Amino acid sequence: MDLQTLLFMFFGGLGIFLFGIKYMGDGLQNVAGDRLREVLDRFTSNPVMGVIAGLVVTILLQTSTGTTVLTVGLVNAGFMTLKQAIGVIMGANIGTTVTAFIIGIKISQYALPIIAAGAVLLFFFKNKKINYYGQVVFGFGALFYGLETMGTGLKPIREVQAFADLTVSMSDNPLLGVLIGTLFTVLVQSSSAAIGMLQTLFAQGAMSLDAALPVLFGDNIGTTITAVLASIGASIAARRAALTHVIFNVIGTVLILIIIRPFTVFIAYIQESLGLNPEMTIAFAHGIFNVSNTLIQLPFVAVLAIIVTKLIPGEEYEIEYKAKHLDERFIRSSPAIAIGQSREEVLRMGEFAEKGLTEAKQYLLTGQKRHSEMTVQFEEAINNLDRKITDYLIKISAGSLSEHDSKLHSMLMDTVRDIERIGDHMENIVELKDYQLANKVPMSESALEDLHEMFDLTIETVGKAISCLGNGDRDIALSVVDKEDLIDKMERKLRKKHILRVNEGKCTGAAGIVFVDIVSNLERIGDHAVNIAEAVIGEEN
Repeated sequence: MDLQTLLFMFFGGLGIFLFGIKYMGDGLQNVAGDRLREVLDRFTSNPVMGVIAGLVVTILLQTSTGTTVLTVGLVNAGFMTLKQAIGVIMGANIGTTVTAFIIGIKISQYALPIIAAGAVLLFFFKNKKINYYGQVVFGFGALFYGLETMGTGLKPIREVQAFADLTVSMSDNPLLGVLIGTLFTVLVQSSSAAIGMLQTLFAQGAMSLDAALPVLFGDNIGTTITAVLASIGASIAARRAALTHVIFNVIGTVLILIIIRPFTVFIAYIQESLGLNPEMTIAFAHGIFNVSNTLIQLPFVAVLAIIVTKLIPGEEYEIEYKAKHLDERFIRSSPAIAIGQSREEVLRMGEFAEKGLTEAKQYLLTGQKRHSEMTVQFEEAINNLDRKITDYLIKISAGSLSEHDSKLHSMLMDTVRDIERIGDHMENIVELKDYQLANKVPMSESALEDLHEMFDLTIETVGKAISCLGNGDRDIALSVVDKEDLIDKMERKLRKKHILRVNEGKCTGAAGIVFVDIVSNLERIGDHAVNIAEAVIGEEN
């Protein structure tokens, strides 16, 4: 085959392999649904459980980077501490070795029938669940087909003298192999692809075990770069988690390089004793390395957390999703206390709404992504508390309540719904700003000033509504009703002003749509705030 054909086969095979990994991981994630997040939330009570959770989720996602990103989100959300996250990252490193073991099975000759079976499940069934399984099977077949195609493109490389000289250099100088492995993984943005290529080269006899193992360790370092790139400009928690991933793999590589000769002899012994094929030999080396690295560093999770905190200092507000006041014991023993606890949790929910609105306002005015991310996190926290509080209140209603407690119970149920709707509206505003930025819709300074003014009034109104809910102050509740009237008047006034701007050519029609929709969302938030205040007034009456 000529050079062009070889290059086409290599890069085409690499593309099919990457697609297979991604498609299979997406299918597995769809099959698992929201359970992946639940696994990380519920089973990370300590670093050991975190390792197991990280392992399971990475096997399902087929990407350690995906697990790390999910973990960072949970750290930001307050679901998980940095120490727990470190355990998950360690587990993710073990989980990512599963792909290498899958490749070691060597069923490339069945790749096309597997793809065909996946296509049947995808296109001949209308059941979503079956389609998701079809996605998994199709991606599994594509993985092997891409690997086989890529291997065909790599075959002639062993005849190239320069490559032969390079492998000799890597055998003599393991650091060179680590560097090459790191760079290649950074380039393809997938350690699974880099290790798959390494397995192919080793199987073809193009590389010795002495040369292959340092490249393998470099692949482990390279896979952390994706998380590092993703954390640039992100939150402190995101940067700390990414740095932990780097430190963990670098320490492991340094330790293994110290004993590289004995380790190579050990892997060669395992290969011979178990009769492993070359691909499976690399998979075993990868697995042994990551498991050993985790066992060595797991007792020092607290030390790792301290190191990354020192390297990336700073305080960051963490949203604590979990309910703090809903104690199940009070439901039967003292429903009145349980309702009081519910009220405290509703107040927390209201605080999230107020802070989320402030973040949405900052995103509207600055366009900085971190504000939109914080708004979405506050909205998710509100949704989570909505479910928890509603379930708790339903359980309380099963018992006997006094007339006063029954009215308070009803008010809290309505208030939870109003706050949840406020969260939806603030997320709508973020999406409108996203639309404005994506479509480069210009917004005049005058329009932004108007929105700034209405935002301030709306945030103040929501804050007072939550305040009167907390202390039952009738006067504050009445002031919320007055402010909601001002919001309604402001909405009508701003609509008219913007129509004039559009007519005068100061704003475009597209900007007008965005402006009016944001104003409409703020007006609806005011309505929900006044609902809360009127419920308080009704309770006082």
